[in-house]
Amino acid sequence: MRQQLDGREHRDLLDLMGRAELADAHPAFPEPQRAAIDSGDLAPAGMTAVLVRDDGRLVGCAVLTPGRDGSTTIHTAVDPERRDGSRPAHGSRVWDGLMEAALQQVGPHRGRTHLWAMAVTAADDDDAVALGFHPERDLLQMRVRLPLPSDIARATLPAATRAFVPGRDDDAWLTMNNRAFAGHPEQAGWTRDDLDARLRARWFDPEGFRVLDDPDRPGTLIGACWTKVHRSRAPALGEIYVIAVDPSHHGRGWGRALTVAGLEWLAAQGITTGMLYTDEANTGAVSLYRSLGFAVDHIDRSYLEEVTEDATPGPPPRPR
Repeated sequence: MRQQLDGREHRDLLDLMGRAELADAHPAFPEPQRAAIDSGDLAPAGMTAVLVRDDGRLVGCAVLTPGRDGSTTIHTAVDPERRDGSRPAHGSRVWDGLMEAALQQVGPHRGRTHLWAMAVTAADDDDAVALGFHPERDLLQMRVRLPLPSDIARATLPAATRAFVPGRDDDAWLTMNNRAFAGHPEQAGWTRDDLDARLRARWFDPEGFRVLDDPDRPGTLIGACWTKVHRSRAPALGEIYVIAVDPSHHGRGWGRALTVAGLEWLAAQGITTGMLYTDEANTGAVSLYRSLGFAVDHIDRSYLEEVTEDATPGPPPRPR
């Protein structure tokens, strides 16, 4: 169990993630966990890394992230050479041992524990259920070809967006975003530190952070569409990173308008595939994105285990 990685651990974990991402064509960990690992210091985010070695070689890692509600979220990565078949992470003795160590770290009175599987398969469901978890939430990754057909733009409310100005628009964006995502498990409650960390990221481009001013309330925003270009992908992939509309402007077509504005900006950079993540349960958003031509590429799934004072954790990993 580590919060600060020494030099060898850091190098080995970056190597493990790189090999996993190459095998899966998918990030090994979500952005917050990846950023903490990249820094080598997980303590500021309250995260913990559980590392599993075999004959000195790092073959698995679980990252434990505390939630605002007292829950714990677990993400895992397993050496592609130590998996059963082509399954993304689950389904191996390494993964079983990794989960056993991770759940021991969380503790026997752990309450709510979330476990994520990226690019989920039916076999992942079996593995999670065997540990006492049940499917809780599906996060869709949806993709669309760019540029959008001209008839989609013609049928969309024009949005006169401009580039985000760091240092000037920070408070306005944070206020709007936190109103739009109140109660959301990842996007709610952003702080200035959260925003500053993204503004310092190598991928950040203020021109790709499109904001829409409220003409009736100077210094406030109707909404914003923040894009992110994944240039390490071949070809590059353009993401709608965060899109939000202030609740006072819901129902007026601004969500569609801002999505189109972001996709048009990406297309102008030569990006041919747009991507975003959305909860399957957000049927309004899913319907909107489908109307723009998006289709589901894959699903990331969260599983939940709840341990009460009168209950015991799920069964230990099954033998293989």
